[in-house]
Amino acid sequence: MNDFKGKAIYNPSGKAGEYSYWACNFYVGCSNECAYCYLKKGRGAKVLGGNVPTLKKCFKNEAHALDVFTAELHKNIEDLKKHGLFFSFSTDPMLSETIRLTLEATKYAVNFGVPVKILTKTGLLAFKMFNDDVTFYTGLDKSMVAFGVTLTGDDESELNAKSNAERIETLLMAKKFGYKTFVSFEPMFSDWYVLDILRKYHSSIDMAKIGLESGSGKIKYMHEFIEDVLQIECMRTKIYLKDSLIKMANLKREQLWGNAVERDYNLFSKPV
Repeated sequence: MNDFKGKAIYNPSGKAGEYSYWACNFYVGCSNECAYCYLKKGRGAKVLGGNVPTLKKCFKNEAHALDVFTAELHKNIEDLKKHGLFFSFSTDPMLSETIRLTLEATKYAVNFGVPVKILTKTGLLAFKMFNDDVTFYTGLDKSMVAFGVTLTGDDESELNAKSNAERIETLLMAKKFGYKTFVSFEPMFSDWYVLDILRKYHSSIDMAKIGLESGSGKIKYMHEFIEDVLQIECMRTKIYLKDSLIKMANLKREQLWGNAVERDYNLFSKPV
């Protein structure tokens, strides 16, 4: 794997690397104001943790950001085709301030064979903006785009984000439109909430990533929870358990079973 650190596209390291080998950040700051947000913690909080999305200082404007993006994409095109590109670790890529550039970059990437994963806490209105854009939607290979939502079950900790129920509606609509779908259960505040969502909506969720980071509490019976997740009857959802859960349960990945997948699982591969 490369260790590429561009202005827009880069290889995430550490815990972020469990989400994607490749990511793109155009903006810093986020108006969702989640209480557990890792961007508001540590030495980088003043730069990264603002409540208003702001274009990164390395970009002159959005047009320049897109130019940089296209150059970096072509520089790493073969590996990006293999692993896909994730939006975004430093903001919500579907906020009113960020969605236009996300849309343009997604359209460009897909047209050159690079699959795109978009993780958001927005609702149907933002999703509708994507699909109302004729230049984006017409001719787009929807199987190359995955819409994901973060689900914690705790609306009070996500002050300005759309409710968890609204995000589920977005996910179901994306699946109905023919896009790939995924869920991020992180932070995981409640094991029963995760199990309930997977049991109800597994037919509409292609993949789920489950983790404990960003300040959540610990689940007391972690080993039992993992057994329950991987034994849900008839479940089609692929499950990636983050290292935080594996470590707490005192398991090794080779001991997992059922629909458990590795970090490098290709969400966009066609079923055999």
